Amino acid sequence: MSRTGTCPRVLIVGAGLAGTATAIRLLCFARGPLEIVLLERRPDYRCAGVAYHRDGNPWDHVFNIQAGRMSVFREDVLDFVRWANHEADRGGWPEPWAGLRFVEQGPAPRRIFQDYLVDRLAEARREASPGVVLVEADGEAVDLEVRSGRVDVTVERFAVEGGPGRAATVLRADHVVLATGLELREPAFASEVRTHASFVRNPYSAAGIRKLADLRSEATVAIVGSVLSAYDSAGLLLRRGHTGRIHLISRTGTLFRTYPGGHEHGVVRLPCPKSLLEPYRNREEFLARLRAEWDAACATVVREHPDIAPAVVAERVVKAWEPHLPEAVERIPSAELRALLDEFGTALAALRVGVLEYTMAVIERAMHPVDGPVRLVVGKVEGVRPVESGRLAVSVASPERTHAIEADLVVSNFGRESDYGRVDQPLWRNVLRRGLAVPHERTGRGLEVDARGVLLGADGEPGPISAVGVLREGDEMVRNGRTGAFTFNLAAIKNHSIAVAAHVVERLELEPEPEPGAGISPRNTAEGVAEFLARRHGGDGNLEEAAPGGFEDAVVMEARRLASRGRIERERLDYQLETRIRSMGERPAHAADAARHDRLMRVAVNRAAVERLTDVSVTPRQLRRQLGLATAEEQEE
Repeated sequence: MSRTGTCPRVLIVGAGLAGTATAIRLLCFARGPLEIVLLERRPDYRCAGVAYHRDGNPWDHVFNIQAGRMSVFREDVLDFVRWANHEADRGGWPEPWAGLRFVEQGPAPRRIFQDYLVDRLAEARREASPGVVLVEADGEAVDLEVRSGRVDVTVERFAVEGGPGRAATVLRADHVVLATGLELREPAFASEVRTHASFVRNPYSAAGIRKLADLRSEATVAIVGSVLSAYDSAGLLLRRGHTGRIHLISRTGTLFRTYPGGHEHGVVRLPCPKSLLEPYRNREEFLARLRAEWDAACATVVREHPDIAPAVVAERVVKAWEPHLPEAVERIPSAELRALLDEFGTALAALRVGVLEYTMAVIERAMHPVDGPVRLVVGKVEGVRPVESGRLAVSVASPERTHAIEADLVVSNFGRESDYGRVDQPLWRNVLRRGLAVPHERTGRGLEVDARGVLLGADGEPGPISAVGVLREGDEMVRNGRTGAFTFNLAAIKNHSIAVAAHVVERLELEPEPEPGAGISPRNTAEGVAEFLARRHGGDGNLEEAAPGGFEDAVVMEARRLASRGRIERERLDYQLETRIRSMGERPAHAADAARHDRLMRVAVNRAAVERLTDVSVTPRQLRRQLGLATAEEQEE
């Protein structure tokens, strides 16, 4: 696989959910020797990240979506639920979780997700092909430098699985995957109280959890924000018997919808909102068109799908519009697009996803207008300052007035910095300085990547560095029409992990090319495969037009291989696929040309299989049926 004949190395920077999911896929996809280094700067975040690590997620924190949607494998919907019921070690679990039988539509505590990912990573490691190894390393990547198509990664405090640590080292990798997760933004309103004992900047830290848990039950609390992270903090207090006033301070006053009992993910088909494809004139005119299209689409869903609960209608509409939104977004000037996202980002998130009844029930009960301790305060926080009483005063500006709320504890929302030009971390300062990455121009969110998640440098060219997770927020919006909360977006991460791992394996397998006349090079793989298909099988490079007979069967076979977690089953499917590919179309007579033909046809089949596995126009259950993975019970549903 390597040009030098040595085992190639892939370095994944970040071992949270996105990095772990990508490592699992690489362990499953790689057919030849490969070293996968999974690097994490915080050992407690390994297989967890900020969203799931145990110290920052007490048992009161639950997933904001159903347990049945938490499988790390898109093609195996109930894997997490099965693990929680039959494999998880429940020693030390408190009630009610210790005796609970988890169900698809029900809740689950977030902290057990770390154990789930640890187990699934270990499984992938055991079932990897010979020569495919995983190295779990501690350390912080602070710089990247591309040399001759490879990447030199400077790592501080480097240590490998219990071995002796080094102050700094340089690792050379054939490919790097950046899975660094979210970056915190220091809120300007908290400049006077960042180190104050009554201010919690990170409610998902061990220190933040301790402050919430140790708070007097009658204390007054101000939580900046009214959405998911705010619900975690408020819910933690309320479930522990808090009786004092809790102020949820929100600039927009947005509250998330509650998923109805028995809610299942689904996809509906709606007509294209054609008026959104008209030229952009101004914000007011655009918003008027948007509201008209939105009202019509919601009415259509209510009329044509009476089985869909009212609370889920908005989610179905946003999902149905995704294929059309890139064309609509293309018409909005960049400055206007950024302003719209800043103004309506929280509202978009609330339309795209709801919250489990387990979480919202306790919040809604506590918001009783007469005797409930929770109050929603609409306004912008302008500042937080200490006062003589030892409390903190939160200045809130609303259209009507500016007033102060005194609190014994102030909890900042989990605001993140999505503009990587402003992130104050050495890795991002160096990567941007070297021109290896650029902030996403259209949205100011995330980084510029190509269709396969490869970072685009300052010259607009892709290199040997890919990105997964929140780093691709802006690209997901403008390329795929995805909206919603990207901070902990498991659905996007699942697809990123599949596509990036497949691309990395493809790139390494094609690395020995090119030979004269091969029509493909390591720097131009995508174009080379398309040209090869067009030259060999007709058409204009379009996969479907160029595909020979038997291609569809090969794609399904490859998709099943990629979805298989057992090595024996993958090897069986791999052998069958190689046989199928050799029987497809007219092969060149010369042995070297025939081998190159088969190799490139394999790439084409793999790409089509990846598209199948990441197709969001179908639900995961529909995908399982298409690929023949569904059990007899699932087929009957």
